[in-house]
This record gives sequence, C-alpha cells and structure tokens, in this order.
Amino acid sequence: MILNPQDTIYALSTSLYGGAIAMIRLSGPESHRITQQFFRGKALESQKSYTLQFGKIVSGETLIDEVLLSVFRSPHSYTGEDMVEISCHASPFIVQSILALCHSNGARMAQPGEFSMRAFGNGKMDLSQAEAVADIIASENATQHQMAMGQMRGGYSQKIDHIRQQLIDFAALLELELDFSEEDVEFANREQFFRMLEESRKTIGALIDSFRWGNVLKKGIPVAIAGKPNAGKSTLLNALLKEEKAIVSEIAGTTRDYIEDHLQINGVAYRFVDTAGLRETEDILENKGILRSYEQIEKAELVLYLCEITRDYRDIVEEFKALNWDKNRQVIIVLTKMDLLQNDCTSYDIEEAVSTLCGVTCIALTAGNQKHLEKLCNEIEQKVLGTQKLPDMMVSNSRHVEAFQQTLNNLNLVEEGLKNKISSEFVALDLRSALQSLGSITGQISNEDVLSSIFSRFCIGK
Repeated sequence: MILNPQDTIYALSTSLYGGAIAMIRLSGPESHRITQQFFRGKALESQKSYTLQFGKIVSGETLIDEVLLSVFRSPHSYTGEDMVEISCHASPFIVQSILALCHSNGARMAQPGEFSMRAFGNGKMDLSQAEAVADIIASENATQHQMAMGQMRGGYSQKIDHIRQQLIDFAALLELELDFSEEDVEFANREQFFRMLEESRKTIGALIDSFRWGNVLKKGIPVAIAGKPNAGKSTLLNALLKEEKAIVSEIAGTTRDYIEDHLQINGVAYRFVDTAGLRETEDILENKGILRSYEQIEKAELVLYLCEITRDYRDIVEEFKALNWDKNRQVIIVLTKMDLLQNDCTSYDIEEAVSTLCGVTCIALTAGNQKHLEKLCNEIEQKVLGTQKLPDMMVSNSRHVEAFQQTLNNLNLVEEGLKNKISSEFVALDLRSALQSLGSITGQISNEDVLSSIFSRFCIGK
C-alpha cells in the first residue's frame, strides 16, 4: 500500500443504510479548504478546533443538505492532521452527493484503515493501539469491549516500552564493550541484567499465557453439545438461542455435521456447537459428521453431554464412563426430557446418582423450561470461569503472541550466551532480535508489508 501522506482523504465513516444520520470524514492538509468549497456557513479557516458549525452543503446553486460540521486542527485530532467531520442526513442520495463533492474538489477516497494508519504514522497511537480500534468496532459484548479498550488505552504497550528501554540500555553498553574488545572490560553489569531479564521473562510469559483466555473471550468460549442420537442436542441448542437453528427430528442421525451459534451469558460470548450424535454407523456421511463431532469436542472449553433422563441411570453412567475422557476435561452431564418423569423428586435422585457415580456435575432439565435453562447457564458460567480472576491484561491478537514468544526465545539465548561467556558480538545479535520482535508489536520496528496487512482489515472510514 503506497500512499501519499500529503493527500487529503475522505470516506463515509457510518453505515450507508439503516440510520438517520451519516458521518463523512476528511483528513489532510487541504481538508478545511476543500470542505469550504461546498459548505455555506462560517469560514472554516478561522474556526477553533473542537467546534461545531451549522451550515448548508451545496452543489453549485443546488441545496444538498443542512449539516453539522466538526472542525479539528492538527495535531489535536484522531489522525493528528487537520480534519473535518460532516454529519448529514443518511439519505443515500445526500451521502453520495457529498462524497462526489469531496472528490471533485481535490480529495481522494481513503483506503481501508488509512485514517488509523495516519494516526499511527503521526504518533497518535502505537500499532497495538491501532489494532485495538478494529477490535472495538467489532466487539459484540462487554468482555470483548473491555479487552479492546484496555489495549487501546495503552494496555501492555507500557510494559513493552519499559522492557524495551531496559534492553536498549543494556544493548548500548554491550555494543560499547565491542569497541573496547581488546581491553577486556565490561561496561554492562551482568548480575543486574540477569535480574532484569528474569522480571522481563515473567512479564512476557504471563502475557503469552493470557492468550488462551484472550483468544477464546474474543472469539467466544467454545461449548460442545454432545451425546447419542435423539438425546435432545438440537432441541437444547434451539432453546438456548431461542430460535429454530437446528433441525429437530425423531429420526436418529438427522444432524450430519456440527452447527454453531453465539450466545452471551452475563456479557461473555459463548460458541455453542451442536454436534452429530455419537454412535457406530455404516453411513459414510454420518461417520464424517461424527468424526467432526469429536474434533469439536477436543477444541471445546466445556462439553455438555446429553442423555435422556428416562433411561436407567446405570446405563447413563456406563455410557459416560465408556467415553474414557481426560479427567481434566470440563463436562456437565445434562439429563434431558425431564417433563416425561413422574415428579421432580425422581429427577433429583437421578441427578445425584449420576453425578456421584460419574464424578462430574449433572443437571436435569426440560429444554422448554426457562428456569431450567437459567440454571444450566449459571452452571456453564461457573464451570468455565469459576471463581478464578481473569488477567488484568489479556493478549487476544495472534500476531502479538507470536512476537512475544519470539522475544522470549531470543532472551533465553541472550542469557545462555552471557552465562557461557560467548562473545559479546553474538549476544548482541540475539539481543537485537529480541528488540526487533518486541518492537514489532507496537510498531516501533515494522515493515510496509506488515502495516499493509494490518490496516487493510479496517473499514474504509476508520
């Protein structure tokens, strides 16, 4: 992406359909002058930054719309440049007319993410903060929003800067030793560096470990709904989602492949996956679905294993134990079709027996009963999150965790080199690699290809 930073760019920053108001944004050295060509109101060049101006947008003698216009002056704007934001009525005709006026008066249509790229280039935010802007726009629940906001406000950028500066200081002393290599002197205090190195590795290690939670919370915590055919898996998925997402039938093997959808429980996103019924079959297509079911079960943070409560509880226990799942796997046995039993006391006894004999949590329910579903949702939340405290800062970007891992590998090489008294020249190379990896997260060290890949995923108006 080769773009001229001196161009004045424009784009629609809101949806073209579905709203009452649309917002068109211009940024660049000519944004005020260009807008003035078709804006009838106060002279923009003389207006202070952070002010709103009321006026009319015209094309020749034709009135297009009455608008509110926000004025921003460099460097006090999102991009760090002179900016104008035009709030107009969201008629597609009005929006297209104003965009055409921007173009005909000398502005260029922005590329995806170009506004945020300019903000990064002008030092308004680092690269990890710029990536968080896209995450904020895409956030669908409180947890995703909180993670993205934490990253955009600096998050672990401050920790990275602190570690980086310490490494740079040590690298400078190490480089100085190379200039005096013939005199065999040490300017860099090794013991002090080892202590700093240990602290840095703990910090980086904790951020790497946080990726497990950051990633699943960003994408939705996977919960597999498993069991034999006709156990009520599709019925439960439909009841949780409150829509007919999966086909429900008395015919065994109806679900041939997994079906998934998202559900929020207390502000946290979960991905519920309805899997094909687990059984032995000679049907080739059904067998493929069953293999995919096991794949989804392996990926899940939690498995809801469904059995009909009307069966003999000893058969349920035998069936579950035959699965021989890892003891660390999080499982809730869900006994379905409770409405077919005579009374609640019977269901409670079966719950207790199955739970005790299988050694896992067991819940009996009727999928259509809201109270039963609330109880299940509460148990899912408790099972997945429990009482554990989530990390204050979570890495949810795979690019970041790869860079942290590479940094950690390089720091281990640096320590190994110093302890084995390897030439400072080779240690300095590993140290530079660590700085390179760490700097790539915030964009202090970057290349054009990486930047283009990151910002191309943004929407046009951001």
